[in-house]
Amino acid sequence: MGVIIAIIIFGIIVTVHEFGHFICAKLSGIKVLEFSIGMGPKLLQKKKGETKYSLRALPIGGYCAMEGEDSTNSDPRSFRNAKLWKRMIVLVAGAAMNFVLGFVAIIIFMSMLNKVPSTVINGFVGERGDDGNTIYYARSYETGLRHEDKLISIDGERIYSAWDFNNVFEKIETDKSYTVVVKRGGKRKTIENVVFQDTSVTDKEEAVDFGIRYYNKNPLTVMRGSGELFMTMSHVITNSLKQLISGKAKKEDVSGPVGVVSTINEAAAESENVRDAILNLLWLTSLITINVGIFNLLPIPGLDGGRLLFCVIELVRRKPVKPEHEGYVHLAGMALLFGIMIFATYNDIVKLVSGGFHG
Repeated sequence: MGVIIAIIIFGIIVTVHEFGHFICAKLSGIKVLEFSIGMGPKLLQKKKGETKYSLRALPIGGYCAMEGEDSTNSDPRSFRNAKLWKRMIVLVAGAAMNFVLGFVAIIIFMSMLNKVPSTVINGFVGERGDDGNTIYYARSYETGLRHEDKLISIDGERIYSAWDFNNVFEKIETDKSYTVVVKRGGKRKTIENVVFQDTSVTDKEEAVDFGIRYYNKNPLTVMRGSGELFMTMSHVITNSLKQLISGKAKKEDVSGPVGVVSTINEAAAESENVRDAILNLLWLTSLITINVGIFNLLPIPGLDGGRLLFCVIELVRRKPVKPEHEGYVHLAGMALLFGIMIFATYNDIVKLVSGGFHG
């Protein structure tokens, strides 16, 4: 079942990405030769006007083939003969549509929650005494935080949404102090030496000593919460890519399609009901499609970002790089990407055999 769901999710993500290239190319007057979902042997194909529309056997990608992408072409409607700004829009459009899909999935996810969480402090651990005054057990209150503070960062770690608290507080230690940036009264305020600890807990140390505000759902709160969660996901993905590129990530952390299918299968299997399954799949869909969008914009040959880099070079030099030279670079980039894909798939299979994934 997880394989079928994964194929559907990948199909939607790829279709949306390629549609971004396709529609912008059409609107820019660039000739589109073929719009294909999937790779490999053709299952279905229909030609409408000058464009072939194909469905292919392998659900591992897709493409929007335009006239004269990798070579000089006399056709005035070829990609290379289009104005530079039009080419740049076409190249960015695929990733942009991935971001749109991710944001829509997050909006649906947020709309299905009972209430919308925020990063605003609603209260601190404590109890009301006989005299009517509150006795606080929250050291964060004692060391400077207050009700209605909107948390912006803790020791430089950005907090975009309530989901960031999981990542931040798993590293918080109760015997250390932190620099916290909040928004208080409409202004940013930096508070030094904040300690997070619930002193009423005696059997274990507890760093989370405050509660956050939840808002009733309406178009404004759903859109705001969706924007915050979108920023969280983008931040997490960007950091992961930075660690991968810098070599800080462990090779075991590199995962490919097999790992994604296993994760989707696990999310569906562990869901207690249909609603939870839909929420989990919406979360994964948004995370995957935002990941695809960001990854495609990296200045790596063979990716949209690599082609965009050559457009920037052309903008600076005021003349394009020779198509054959650019083609060699993209070919090398594609070889590198296929190597990474093979390595990631090998990693996934090793995890699967050793029990690293659960299905």
